[in-house]
Amino acid sequence: MSPKAKTYMLPTAMIAGSIAGCLFPSATIYWATLLAPCLIFAMLLVTYCKISIKELNIKPLHWGLLAIQIVGGLIVFGALYFWDPIIAEGTFICLFCPTATAAPVITGMLGGSVSTLVSYSLVSNLAVALLSPLIFSFMGVHADISFFDSFLIICSKVLPLLILPLVIALVLQRFFPRIHNELKNRQALSFYMWAISLFLVVGKAVTFIIEQGWESVPFEIAIALLSLVACVGQFYLGRKIGGRYGDKISGAQGLGQKNTVLAIWMALTYLSPITSIGPASYIIWQNSINSYQLYLKEKRAAAGR
Repeated sequence: MSPKAKTYMLPTAMIAGSIAGCLFPSATIYWATLLAPCLIFAMLLVTYCKISIKELNIKPLHWGLLAIQIVGGLIVFGALYFWDPIIAEGTFICLFCPTATAAPVITGMLGGSVSTLVSYSLVSNLAVALLSPLIFSFMGVHADISFFDSFLIICSKVLPLLILPLVIALVLQRFFPRIHNELKNRQALSFYMWAISLFLVVGKAVTFIIEQGWESVPFEIAIALLSLVACVGQFYLGRKIGGRYGDKISGAQGLGQKNTVLAIWMALTYLSPITSIGPASYIIWQNSINSYQLYLKEKRAAAGR
């Protein structure tokens, strides 16, 4: 598929998912609930197959980005909680969700360090996998049961989804190298699975938004605007932190480009469904920023010629 076709594929998936959520809400919810976790699992497995443990290098830059992602997310949640808990959750998930599996690709196109982003992508996803059961147990839909029971429920769903793909990738690399190489050489599969996942989770998010009614519109607008602030803020802070270590591009993409498909799924599963507005809006903001960055890079390259 040509790069231009890929550019239009994700917006098309979002529009199609929105239409499906409006016209076929029951079917959209059913298939999104059934398939989205499987597709996220498969995407991570394909992505992890291109990672060599020997090439991973945890840098001080990674700890700075992780602090903004985790600690910064919790601080923002606490600051907004007294205004409105739902708005706080919707903004929090935009900071807390891990780096997108496609972030290394965009980083390479912009001239940043791909190896740095691959390493941070793994660190970011592992941190979310380990901490999300604890955090969601305090703020999520299982708050009506004991903390320990809530923790176990979320662990049983999140840890296999985010940790097991890495374990399987390592097992394939060690004992089934042919299968591992096949997946490693077919990274384009993750893009198509991403598009299908986007179709499903956006469609499911739209069905919940419609069900909320007009009285929820102020919440939706507030969450969408705060997700814009979170997006711009993370790209800016990531660039500043990366600048300290001579890699502004990797810092910006590592912190700013999020796995929004996973974020929407987590919001719909563990938080108030309306909070999915946050990561759904984030898709628009981050793709707009990435498109502008790529435009500027191409413009500078053309001027250099």
